[in-house]
Amino acid sequence: MEWVTVLLIFVGSLLGLMMTGLNVFIAFLIVNLASTVILIGPRGFGLFANSLSESLMTESYATIPLFILMGEILFRSGSVDVLFDSVDRLVGQIRGRLYAVVILIATIFGALSGSVIAVTAMLGRSALPNMEQRGYSPRLSATVVLAGASLAPIIPPSLLAIIVGSLADVSIAGLLVAGIVPGIIISLMTAGYVAFSVIRHPELAPPNVDAVSENRGSAWMAGLKMVPFMLIIFMVMGLIMLGIATPGESAATGVFGAIGVAAIYRKVSLSMLRDALTSATRLSVMIMIIVASSTLFSQLVAFTGASRSLVSWATELGLAPIAMFALMMLLPLVLCMFIDQVAFLLMAVPLYEPLVSALGFDPIWFWAIFLINLTVGGVTPPFGYTLFTLAGSAPNITTKNVFSASLPVVAIFVIAMVLFTFAPQLVVWLPNLL
Repeated sequence: MEWVTVLLIFVGSLLGLMMTGLNVFIAFLIVNLASTVILIGPRGFGLFANSLSESLMTESYATIPLFILMGEILFRSGSVDVLFDSVDRLVGQIRGRLYAVVILIATIFGALSGSVIAVTAMLGRSALPNMEQRGYSPRLSATVVLAGASLAPIIPPSLLAIIVGSLADVSIAGLLVAGIVPGIIISLMTAGYVAFSVIRHPELAPPNVDAVSENRGSAWMAGLKMVPFMLIIFMVMGLIMLGIATPGESAATGVFGAIGVAAIYRKVSLSMLRDALTSATRLSVMIMIIVASSTLFSQLVAFTGASRSLVSWATELGLAPIAMFALMMLLPLVLCMFIDQVAFLLMAVPLYEPLVSALGFDPIWFWAIFLINLTVGGVTPPFGYTLFTLAGSAPNITTKNVFSASLPVVAIFVIAMVLFTFAPQLVVWLPNLL
């Protein structure tokens, strides 16, 4: 059987099963088991057991449940309410103040949780109703929430970066650090778009500067309340950047930091810790099973010779590396409109990894832009799941308005990807410095 046919059967079967609504894990499991029986026979089931064992015993994957637990503790304890009030106070009296508050909050929350769904749902429940009540544009408010929440997979700690680094055999610490500068740039681009929109259309913001609640204390007190959160960010990323701790060790210190912050604000309880542990365990087990299935998928693709043939075919095309890069980025940009980001990531990394090496791309640069590309799919109509998360969590916004609000977000992220493609130092400068 030709390698193209084999690859089309593998990928087509996965996409077909996922588009029927099956869970990502079940889709991978069906394709893997069927392919193992057809290609290897009953003896191949030992290969699946080895893949599962390899995934569970890989030290870098221990980072995933720890980062998930850290985010769960912070959100379930209600500590983030203190952070929201503090940022609100520090931004001060400017027109369209809540737009700036939400951008900053989403950026910080992304650095604390790494989960786009968690940040989107939290801001949809809390920020959007507040902004609508104060006379802010619902559409521009939704744009700000979507753009800010979409930074979570880019700004460390990013669960997707950890999975990519492990599957593609790339430095996880380097890939985490590589998201800092792009995340800040995209955040500034979003702020610039909002400022331009408000200047051009003043009706998008309340006619009067909405006052900051006086019962929240002084700006100095607001800054003081933010110190514990800044310490968590330092414990997670600062220790990695200083070379003191590995990503797994820093994730563990981040969990202790999250418990400490909840205790400082008197929001820690046994029931909260139990719920956080239960939720984090459930999500971590699902992710680990999917990763194990992806590992077996890559081994089966390699067993058929499709990976080697794909590299040979790509090199024989004679296209310039930048043209191949564009083709490799176009595929996730389109497919992630229809399927889950994690599903595509786990399917694409085994196929892309040998091409990245063969084409001589800097792996940190390539996979960092790849992660940004995946994020775009989550906010692109018609099936971006970030859009449905916002529509489901915000009480008074329609799906149509969410779709409309997502278009500027897609434009901002695509422009940023082009910028990082032709200015790679923006991505690799900080990892190389460290």
